Amino acid sequence: MSDSLTIDADATRWAPADRDGLPLLVLLHGYGSDENDLFALRPFLPEGIAVASVAAPLTPPFPMSGRSWYPIEGLEGRSPAATTAAAEALLRWLDEHAAEAPKIALLGFSQGAAVSLQAMRLDAGRFGAIVALSGYATPGDLPGDEEIQTTRPHVFWGRGTHDDVIPQPLIDHTSQWLPDHADLTGRVYPGLTHSVSEEELADVRVFLEKWRDDSAS
Repeated sequence: MSDSLTIDADATRWAPADRDGLPLLVLLHGYGSDENDLFALRPFLPEGIAVASVAAPLTPPFPMSGRSWYPIEGLEGRSPAATTAAAEALLRWLDEHAAEAPKIALLGFSQGAAVSLQAMRLDAGRFGAIVALSGYATPGDLPGDEEIQTTRPHVFWGRGTHDDVIPQPLIDHTSQWLPDHADLTGRVYPGLTHSVSEEELADVRVFLEKWRDDSAS
C-alpha cells in the first residue's frame, strides 16, 4: 500500500524563496484540507526557518473536498497500516526534496499530527521536533518504538477540552504512550474545539524556537 502513495511535490508550498541553510519545518494538514491551510500559520511561526506545506496523497470520498492522509471510513479507517503508509510517503518526499535541510521538524494537525508521530516512530533520528495538534499516536507497536524510549524525541502535543473529533480511546492511548516515548510538552486548552487557538500557537512558537536554536537538533 505504501508504494502506491505519492505526495505531489508540485503542490507543496514553500517559504521563503531563499531557504538555503535554514532549518525546515514541514506542515501536514488535516482531513479534508490541503496544503494552503497550515501555510496560513506562517505569521505565528518563528523567524529564521523555512516552511514547506505538503498536500496529502489521497482524496476523501465525495462530497468531502480537499485531501486526506489515510481513510477514516470503513473497516480500514484510521488503521495502523494506513497511517504507516502515509508516514512512509512523507519520508520518501523528504528524501527527495529536503535532503539538504540542516535539520527538520514536523507540524501536523489532526490526521497530519498522527502521520507526523508515525514518521517519528519510523525514523526518529531524522527529526529534531514534532508538533502534534489535535491528533494522536497510532496504536500498535513499531520496530523503532524501543529506540525512541531511549532517545526521547521532543514532542509538543496540544489539544482542546471540547475536541469531539478524535475518538476518546485514541486520546487515552496517546496520553499514556507519549510520556513513555518522548520528551513531551503537553498542553490542554480549555474550551478549544478541533482547531487551534492563538494561545496554542504562542506555545508552539516557543517550542519551535527552542528547536531552531538547538544546534544538536
